[in-house]
Amino acid sequence: MKKLIQTIKNIFKIEELRTRILYTLGLLVIYRLGSFIVLPGIDSAQLANLQSSSSEGLVGLLNMFSGGAFGNASIFALGVMPYISASIVIQLLGVFVPYFRKMQMEGESGRRKMNQYTRYLTIAIICIQGPAYMANLHSQIPATAFTAVNQLGWSNFWFNLVSTLILLGGTMFVMWLGERITDRGIGNGISLIIMVGIIARLPYALTAEAGEKFTGNGVGGPLLFIVELVILFFIFVAAIALVQAVRKVPVQYAKRVIGNKQYGGVRQYIPMKINAAGVMPIIFAQALMLFPMIFSQFDATRGFAAVMSNYTGFWYNFTFAILVVLFTYFYTAVTVNPTMMADDMRKNGGFIPGVKPGKKTAEYLDTIMSRVTLPGSIFLAFIAILPAFAMKLGVNNQFASFYGGTSLLILVGVVLDTLQQIESHLLMRHYDGLMKTGRLTGRSGM
Repeated sequence: MKKLIQTIKNIFKIEELRTRILYTLGLLVIYRLGSFIVLPGIDSAQLANLQSSSSEGLVGLLNMFSGGAFGNASIFALGVMPYISASIVIQLLGVFVPYFRKMQMEGESGRRKMNQYTRYLTIAIICIQGPAYMANLHSQIPATAFTAVNQLGWSNFWFNLVSTLILLGGTMFVMWLGERITDRGIGNGISLIIMVGIIARLPYALTAEAGEKFTGNGVGGPLLFIVELVILFFIFVAAIALVQAVRKVPVQYAKRVIGNKQYGGVRQYIPMKINAAGVMPIIFAQALMLFPMIFSQFDATRGFAAVMSNYTGFWYNFTFAILVVLFTYFYTAVTVNPTMMADDMRKNGGFIPGVKPGKKTAEYLDTIMSRVTLPGSIFLAFIAILPAFAMKLGVNNQFASFYGGTSLLILVGVVLDTLQQIESHLLMRHYDGLMKTGRLTGRSGM
């Protein structure tokens, strides 16, 4: 505890780090305040149905990412999800389309061009998601809630158009906040905004769970609530281990003679991450699992679609886990390029002991990556379906979402990345780091 207090004092002794942290906190407060500003022309007192329908499924995931703004019909209702979707598409295009692949290799200028394309695609996605969100509002809340239509005499078309433009402006403003945090604050701005949205839902979920257990409406009583907190802590530690786990592949750099001196000849390591895909496989799998829920209302026999819409059922979670494993391999293959790694190694005079440079090195790295990804994908699938086990054991639906899945991994990854940046500032100015046993490692590498 004494060391922790001293570390906090050291953080605020560094003027640049102190300014960055306060600047980041200020922009995050602005984002949270904006998530409670309801779209103009909607009565906020009649949003109960929308909030209740936004507590589970993919809609619940979107609501959690936006910090409840989705269920509040806020100007930030779409949050950063359109930008995340656009970023994923542009990243995939960088793998499959030669034009974007070339742009990725152009350095800073190429990165700026890709960011610009990402913004354009974000606007296009909002133009689709905005009207869809407004259609969802009209189906979820009473017609009397639309005061602009009822009292001002607006038509639904003009009201939806103006609201879509406001949602567009809200998402672009949130993107701007994220970029400002990344440039002038601490941590990755977009990731921090998502993390703050998830944390904002935790007090409501924790209060609901505690209320059920302490009032006698839940199973097990207060003792079980304490056990749940202990289990959540160990799951959190396991998720940290998953994010930080790597396998080191030894690389020997050949000696180079310059003048009369020899350079190189040092053995280094390539860190192969157990979970190189992050949370993207879970997001992809959850998006795909949405389709059975869409068609369940048209399934008169309540057969396959109904079975696959049961969040706590065996077949839903089994299929979900298989999809997570498959998408983990797919996304790892897309983001990790063994051929490029082998070429970079050869250009720098490096080689893996016992493996020929070039094609053999690429095949060796691909084999290692496949073997490393297998336990990582199974562990990721297990974390993804943990909320279903929690709900089966009587945990509240909202609180159960923190026992695994996307929310837990995002919290762990963003916290580690942010602490890693803070530790870098401390070590650069000759202060002790945050960890006594060694440096922190986040998702960005060793």
